[in-house]
Amino acid sequence: MASVKLTKVKKIYDNKVVAVHDFDLDIKDKEFVVFVGPSGCGKSTTLRMIAGLEEISDGTVEIDGEVVNDLQPKDRGIAMVFQNYALYPHMTVYDNIAFSLRLQKLPEDVIYDKVTNAAEILGITEYLTRKPRALSGGQRQRVAIGRAMVRDSKVFLMDEPLSNLDAKLRNQMRAEIILLRQKLDTTFIYVTHDQTEAMTLGDRIVIMKDGFIMQVGTPTEVFEMPRNLFVAEFIGAPMMNIIKTELLKEDGEYYVRPFGVKLPVDGVKGERLKAKNAAPGEILLGVRPEHMVLAKEGDAGAIPCRLEVNEMMGSELHLHVYTEDETRMIVRVPTVGLETDQREALVAGAKLYVTFEGKVMHFFDPASEENLLNE
Repeated sequence: MASVKLTKVKKIYDNKVVAVHDFDLDIKDKEFVVFVGPSGCGKSTTLRMIAGLEEISDGTVEIDGEVVNDLQPKDRGIAMVFQNYALYPHMTVYDNIAFSLRLQKLPEDVIYDKVTNAAEILGITEYLTRKPRALSGGQRQRVAIGRAMVRDSKVFLMDEPLSNLDAKLRNQMRAEIILLRQKLDTTFIYVTHDQTEAMTLGDRIVIMKDGFIMQVGTPTEVFEMPRNLFVAEFIGAPMMNIIKTELLKEDGEYYVRPFGVKLPVDGVKGERLKAKNAAPGEILLGVRPEHMVLAKEGDAGAIPCRLEVNEMMGSELHLHVYTEDETRMIVRVPTVGLETDQREALVAGAKLYVTFEGKVMHFFDPASEENLLNE
């Protein structure tokens, strides 16, 4: 097993385009770390530099304490699973998995044991005599994972391995990767643009944008305490509602005034604002759709809205609403406990009221877009 350390790693193309900026990260032995971000953010480039498939412009990559910048991929002790499977179409599943072992000139009985053991773990024993064209996308991905497993590598690298699968199969394979991680008990570095994959798979998540690290943390940390506006909007579905408003301080207590409605900032968030002695003024207020609740006219803190779109999602409704100043927000409403007449009233053009509590609020500086509660 192995740790991975990246120190000031940089990637520059054509001496001018910086794809990855001074990437610093310590990955512990047996940790599952996920790189996530939008297309073009540098996550796959960083993974390929770790693998040795991309030259490092500056900085160092260490695996198990050894600097590997100048080592060939085969000498780095890594195994990689690609997005497109990269299987040999003319070979059987068995031969695809055994290919790297035969290059090492291992005895056939050792190869047999390794291949059949990997196939049993992945549930593909019955497909060993088939060729890739006779397999489904999920089965091909298992073969690609099996080929990486038999290498007995220190670090397992996975570059968007589920992106070619349909939604149902992605969910199934996500669960299988979690089980695989438990069985292999090795270091994983996983790249995805899907925040659901990142949240469900990773011990820690590295959120990237334009080649920079925006935040590193556990799934709970990045969801509950986003360091900046980008992370706040990227993590969570639907994305966080962002409201231009002002932070008020009266008699030592903090309030916000979205859409002219004064709301107290209570609980832990209020205490942290006090501890930091946050300055009153204009802010960007963040509230997740699941933390907004329907209210009634006349309720304290009720914000009047106009319903434009009602998306039925099964266990919940996604209400797209507009405030009187045409600010768009999304409200997630559980269908359980919602009376029939309440549901029938939620039609396009209907007037409704929403509110939220101070303990669920997030506060961002309009200029720097940093969280006001950052340590």
